[in-house]
Amino acid sequence: MIPDLSANPSTGSPTGSGVRPKVALIAGPTASGKSALALDLAEAVGGTIVNADASQYYADLAILSARPTPADEARVPHRLFGTRDGAHPASAADWAADAAAAIDATLAEGRVPVIVGGTGLYIRTLLDGIAPVPDIDPAIRDRVRALSPGEATAALRREDPEASVRLNANDAARTWRALEVIRSTGRTLAEWQKSKTGGIGDRMDIVPLLLLPPRDLLYARCDARFAAMLEAGAVQEVQALLARGLDPELPVMRAIGVRDIAAMLAMDITRSEMIAAATAATRRYAKRQYTWFNHQPPADWPREDGADLAQIVTKLREKLLTA
Repeated sequence: MIPDLSANPSTGSPTGSGVRPKVALIAGPTASGKSALALDLAEAVGGTIVNADASQYYADLAILSARPTPADEARVPHRLFGTRDGAHPASAADWAADAAAAIDATLAEGRVPVIVGGTGLYIRTLLDGIAPVPDIDPAIRDRVRALSPGEATAALRREDPEASVRLNANDAARTWRALEVIRSTGRTLAEWQKSKTGGIGDRMDIVPLLLLPPRDLLYARCDARFAAMLEAGAVQEVQALLARGLDPELPVMRAIGVRDIAAMLAMDITRSEMIAAATAATRRYAKRQYTWFNHQPPADWPREDGADLAQIVTKLREKLLTA
């Protein structure tokens, strides 16, 4: 559960002053206009943009993740964009640790952190902290990861029925994780998650904004952006990624567009079929994000449709710079 960010106003200031530093958080689905808003806001408040998008975290996906351009990065400092090698998958906890360090470094420089992204699990982990699950026994992990998704789902249904109901049967990574946790620790992942540590929500004053444009506009933007990605060299980016010979189950290899472009390059589908599949996948992802952000964060987090970005920047600037 995301904490009440208004509680404990005297805790956790990096300067020791007893006043919690302010941190902007702009979240929402892909193609909602988050990056443009974050850029304008960072310029207005003397901020540094901190990435909270899983795909943009990886160095291999500059185009397909719609990472900020060099011109964008020249306007204000950016952190955690393209800093992770695709061969080394990052958990939400990995990113949250990097993000907390980036935020502290930004504050130490006298700048305002502007977190922006659409990966809800990353954001929740950063604010709430993580469950203190002990290291998994390597032998147990190897045995669990050797199971097929179907075998893992069946085993989880026996050993942690609640998790098997909660998790999508097609989400092999989370199924394996839940199974290895109960086998290694004797406790379910849900039990461990009842007690979390390390979140920044109790030591910083989060100034949030959810950007939720009308869905028809959002989907049209998704289609237009994928077309722009192809023009910018997305096919060549996937060719370079495939040349690395990485495990196809790595997050970077499962990013939206990668498998569809790879299938086209293998001549399994046509270019038009690739575009149709990738744009449909992007819209489905945007829909899931939209639903998540509409229901998961606190109800009092401001929601905007993004029709007037200048007005939003003005509102957020006032909140961030007012003592």
